[in-house]
Amino acid sequence: MDLLISVVGEHEVDAAVAGHADIVDVKNPREGSLGANFPHVIRRVREITPAEVPVSVAIGDVPNLPGMAALAAAGAAGCGVQYVKVGLLGPRDHDQAFALLSAVCRAGRDQDPAVCIMATAYADARHTGSLPPLELPAVAAEAGADGCMIDTAVKAGGTLLTELGAAELESFVARCREAGLLCALAGSLRAADMERLRELGPDIVGFRGAACRDGRRDGSVDREAVLRLKDLVAQA
Repeated sequence: MDLLISVVGEHEVDAAVAGHADIVDVKNPREGSLGANFPHVIRRVREITPAEVPVSVAIGDVPNLPGMAALAAAGAAGCGVQYVKVGLLGPRDHDQAFALLSAVCRAGRDQDPAVCIMATAYADARHTGSLPPLELPAVAAEAGADGCMIDTAVKAGGTLLTELGAAELESFVARCREAGLLCALAGSLRAADMERLRELGPDIVGFRGAACRDGRRDGSVDREAVLRLKDLVAQA
């Protein structure tokens, strides 16, 4: 498994890299679970992150507005990142999700043919009314995305492992595998969850709060916390 650590700006990059994060992810928690950050912030993070470390960027918990999402994807892909993550918060069903994700894939790859598009659904979709996460792999494969992720929309609510049962998570990972898609899991995860994540076997596990000082999502990424997570990943 690769360890993805979310940062909010350049001041957190050194700690993430020193802790041996496999992927440095740029987001803006003030704007949501997959809140979009500013282009100048993304470019600066990419600039100071070692070239061999991939950079991921979230473009938002997007409403069902394919044009807006496509424009955001083009802007993100133009910042030199390796992954673009889009949260499918607005789409309610297969057709809406397919239309939006297809637009994101086309716009991102028109800007950078090598960029990987990660489609994200929400473990707490029953609360948000968004696309059920188990439906995401089929939509993502049809739309031409490179991978799928589950996160949580409401950070003050449950976690990935409380919102979805074992059978659902195992099915999600299996469906990604069958479709040839990368599989990523996130959602208020803690270090203590790593054993369960290891059993599920996704390609990528994502952390923010557990990588910060005092375990606070609104804190700063801490090198020692990232190292502890990396050690647990290495045991997998």
